Amino acid sequence: MAYEIKVNKIPQSRIAQLDQKNIQFGRLYADHMLVAHYEDGVWGSPEIVPFENISLSPATTFMHYGQAIFEGVKAYRNAEGGVQIFRPESNWKRMNKSAERMGMPDLPEELFVEGMRKLIEVDAAWVPTEPGCSLYIRPFMIATDEFVGVRPATKFTFMIITSPAAAYYSKPVSIYVQDEFVRAFPGGIGMTKAAGNYGACMYPAQQIQKMGYDQILWTDGFEHKYVQEIGTMNVFFVIGDKVITPDLNAGTILAGVTRDSVITLLKEKGVTVEERPISIDEIEAAYKNGSLKEAFGTGTAASVAPIGKLTFHTDVMQLRPVEEWETMNWIKTTLDDIRYGRKADNHNWVLKVC
Repeated sequence: MAYEIKVNKIPQSRIAQLDQKNIQFGRLYADHMLVAHYEDGVWGSPEIVPFENISLSPATTFMHYGQAIFEGVKAYRNAEGGVQIFRPESNWKRMNKSAERMGMPDLPEELFVEGMRKLIEVDAAWVPTEPGCSLYIRPFMIATDEFVGVRPATKFTFMIITSPAAAYYSKPVSIYVQDEFVRAFPGGIGMTKAAGNYGACMYPAQQIQKMGYDQILWTDGFEHKYVQEIGTMNVFFVIGDKVITPDLNAGTILAGVTRDSVITLLKEKGVTVEERPISIDEIEAAYKNGSLKEAFGTGTAASVAPIGKLTFHTDVMQLRPVEEWETMNWIKTTLDDIRYGRKADNHNWVLKVC
């Protein structure tokens, strides 16, 4: 289906509020947003409108029963001064997997990808030019029935908002390995980007931040033994001459777009990548025998972030200086070169906007 995307521009841009030397993640939003509504089994035509608050009934379904999903995408200023989005089709596919699991309607590719492209075209001036910066894109869908009975909703709203972003982590992250609280079980919604996945993690995250840590590395819900993912990232370990990352088979880990990109690039370089269960015991043993060389997280917001320290109970694994790392530094540079248009995109990962 072809959608006519109406554009209602803001009378005066707020771009003067953007201080590119002092960008704080998620604090300032671009001039416009995309909105589309679903009713009677059909998505209506999307509209690009000025970024503004929305009015909702107190009985709106998602506020009571959590039918809310989202994605994270980024647009980059390329070497020629143009703008390009990294792998939006992959985020569209993943959002539809989340939608299916949460009893929500599929989003047509044209609505998601072309709607996003058009929105970024309208707000292209908001894509930062500073090195290492980007425009973070947040597509999301919420159930909007005005009904407090427990049933799958029939009305939905899809929106895209954007926000200039600098580096999510400015230094190597300190990680606490969690074996008390549980993030996800097989058969649950761990593989989705559903709001409730993140809401349930807030209290444990709050507790470890009081202890001085940045994020949690979650373990499985049965044995509290096998590592899964970090609150904002998938996780990789360089042990010996191999790169190991938890597999996705149990459905408890998000299939990260950056994760997939990293695996693809490493394999093309000839690096052995193992996707398999990995226990905290194996990681500790590798640290003690000196074969744990690097640990890093990957995600759209975080990009590729080094893990400086892992703590499990009272055992502290302090990794060597990041400057000495080979694998993570190579993958971060290679990914950035593709995202910012400094290196040929041989995978058709980049969607050029303007």
